[in-house]
Amino acid sequence: MPSKKSSKQGKGAESAPPSAAQALEQALEQSQQIIDKGVADGKKQVEKAAQAVKSTTDAERQAYWKKIWDRTFWTILMLIGFVALLLMGHPYMILLVTASETLVYREVVGLFNLPNRPHVTSRRSGKSSGVESAMTSAAPSDDEDDDGPISDNRRKENLWSKTLSWYFFAVANYFLYGESLIYYFKHIVFVDAFFLPFASKHRLLSFLLYTFGFVAFVSGLKRANLKRQFGLFCWVHMSLLLIVFSSHFMVNNILEGLIWFWLPASLVICNDTFAYICGMLFGKTPLISLSPKKTVEGFVGAFIVTEVFAVGWGAIFSQFNYMICPAVSLGMNAFSNVECEPNPVFNWNYTPLPEPISKLVSQIAQLVLRDPSAKVTDIAWQWFFLHCLVFAAFASLIAPFGGFFASGFKRAFNIKDFGDSIPGHGGLTDRFDCQFLMGLFSYVYFSSVIREHHVTVGSILQQVVQYLSVDQQKELYREVGRYLSGQGVVL
Repeated sequence: MPSKKSSKQGKGAESAPPSAAQALEQALEQSQQIIDKGVADGKKQVEKAAQAVKSTTDAERQAYWKKIWDRTFWTILMLIGFVALLLMGHPYMILLVTASETLVYREVVGLFNLPNRPHVTSRRSGKSSGVESAMTSAAPSDDEDDDGPISDNRRKENLWSKTLSWYFFAVANYFLYGESLIYYFKHIVFVDAFFLPFASKHRLLSFLLYTFGFVAFVSGLKRANLKRQFGLFCWVHMSLLLIVFSSHFMVNNILEGLIWFWLPASLVICNDTFAYICGMLFGKTPLISLSPKKTVEGFVGAFIVTEVFAVGWGAIFSQFNYMICPAVSLGMNAFSNVECEPNPVFNWNYTPLPEPISKLVSQIAQLVLRDPSAKVTDIAWQWFFLHCLVFAAFASLIAPFGGFFASGFKRAFNIKDFGDSIPGHGGLTDRFDCQFLMGLFSYVYFSSVIREHHVTVGSILQQVVQYLSVDQQKELYREVGRYLSGQGVVL
């Protein structure tokens, strides 16, 4: 009996619960295992994340350098093409402006048909009359047409709208280019029997052509699509004003003398380049919310560099008659013997230097040139240099806002670029957004401040052809011939 009792007590001892110390030790071991497993899993996750970040960073770095390479390559290619066309002559520069204007117009007008474009107006909720609500329910909305499948009627409407937009583009160019040709080539246009009727009635013909397009637009209006059609009409006319109108004055700059086109365009390129460089090196303060990457430091640095560049660049090209002479024929090129009476702003002026400054500058010149006889007694300058500073100031302080305007326009449409015409640059509009504003200012400034107004053979001939009858023209011819004979001039 005692043995049985002791055996029962042994079994009870074996099945007794562990002590508190043992339970705590087991809990600590389990916790350590959980922690070790969590740390291992965490390391794996961190390694995976680091690998993903590294691969993403490498891909972004490769994409960045590819973009830089493409941008640099196409920039150099465009500059080479630009210089080649400059050497080939005025007609090729005009063709360049016309081609650029056409592509920019295509990109801007094409934005009207984007599915997510902002609408010009919005419907009033809860305040429309019964007639308005009936029209809204009967007519398909612009939103539904844009988001749903395009119907045959919408395709026809788009084709008709595109035809009209390009018709207005052609009419605007006919009017503006015609005005330029008549103004700058009177001596050719008004003596040619073929061109004379078109030149004398040019504005009337242009107005009739525009009126035909206007009537065609009104005839094509449909009650269900009035908002869209009038929106496109306004869109096209604003594009014509901002693009074609500005391009017309760039063509006038070319005909006044290539330097009035070449210099402003170069200053915009210089300013854009050094704004990027200075911003990348020193930029800290944002300039404008529309373009977060633009900085005050880049803006100011580019202004200083562009001002210095303008004087040196202008001094180089003002030495060539080909650059400063107005176009007298469309056959001029860099290899022609171009002669003209230059504008007085290109005449050299010499201002004596004070004796101390003259000695100091002469010593510097002797050290640089290694010529003990070198002396600098006066400074040579042109009034053109002052105008270069004005052009540089506009290119640095005002023209960039053309780019900011384009940036705001793109943000309204949630697009990065206007197109993909130029690899690494986006669309042509992305490169010309500042040039249009600069070209317009250049012409207005030149015609208001620099241009000299003279009586020319072309202007007199225009008056004779337009306002004198045939008998009066014959009389004028006889009188001029009699005068020249009296002066001993042999005809």
